[in-house]
Amino acid sequence: MSDVATGGSTAAFRELALQVRAAGLLDRRRTYYVVKITLTIAMLAGGWAAFVVVGNSWAVLGVAVFLGAVFAQLGFIGHDAGHQQIFASRSANRLVGLVVGNALIGLSFGWWVPKHNAHHSHPNELDRDPDVGSDVFGVFGSTPARERKGPSSLLARWRAPLFFPLLALRSVGLHVGAMRDIVARRDRRAFGEGLVVLAHGAAFLTLVAVVLSPVKAVAFVALQQAVFSVYLGVSFAPNHKGMPLVLAGTTLGFADRQVLTSRNVTGGALATFALGGLNYQIEHHLFPSMPRPNLRRAQRLVKTFCHTSHLTYCEVSFVESFRLIVRHLRAHSRDEPSVSDERCEVMSAP
Repeated sequence: MSDVATGGSTAAFRELALQVRAAGLLDRRRTYYVVKITLTIAMLAGGWAAFVVVGNSWAVLGVAVFLGAVFAQLGFIGHDAGHQQIFASRSANRLVGLVVGNALIGLSFGWWVPKHNAHHSHPNELDRDPDVGSDVFGVFGSTPARERKGPSSLLARWRAPLFFPLLALRSVGLHVGAMRDIVARRDRRAFGEGLVVLAHGAAFLTLVAVVLSPVKAVAFVALQQAVFSVYLGVSFAPNHKGMPLVLAGTTLGFADRQVLTSRNVTGGALATFALGGLNYQIEHHLFPSMPRPNLRRAQRLVKTFCHTSHLTYCEVSFVESFRLIVRHLRAHSRDEPSVSDERCEVMSAP
């Protein structure tokens, strides 16, 4: 657990924001998103068409893998809509989010947006970031293993080896959290969202039950959801896990908070496609409404800002990010202080 000191970067960040706006990097990229959304929905339709054509065969598990990946890609579009990146109109972004989130992948957009906004407001802050320790069994919570009792203590000591297996259950936690929120809200908007999510679930399960035998149906649903879960997990985990944790109530400037708790992933255009733009996590956290294709263009400006403001700009490969995460989890399992990677302790030159 780390208490991070505040840096004097407020004035420099204002200058950065002016540069970003002057460069047009906050302007909407409507054509990009129209093409992106159209192609992704076409992939979804193609996947379900292949499902029907392949039919009651074990080869259908290949379709399950494909559809799991497409669900994650739709999730990235929902993420961008939640940050108002697609359209200038809030209602238009909400409509996109409801279609791809509630209708196409069966997750509540209305539940996820405030949860994710809370994460952006307080990244890696204990007791305020809902994504800190948000796994199904609480294995990755901030409570030390020595302070836990019973099975929770045992599971906490196995954080590192359990990390990847539990990623497969991520969608379960998302579905459960969403339905709890819908039931708790009990307003007209929640009722409408709940109906759409239930309609998605009914259509999904009915189609699977009609086309496949019971055993193949169970295998298909389990694999499709597992791939979806793992894909989301490996896309979001590198962003903050293993980065400094902020004690609740710590006074920290906006830019300091966002940069020092975030990690970028190298890999260029391929990483941007595969990770939905989350590989530019520092740029995204500094400018959440910046359209995905503009994040790469903002990187040079952000690196210069971090260098002149003496803020650590952490950027590693995809594989290296998971080495750091496992190393962090092993330290936590033994109730030892987590050790930062030496390459993220030096200032990145512009």
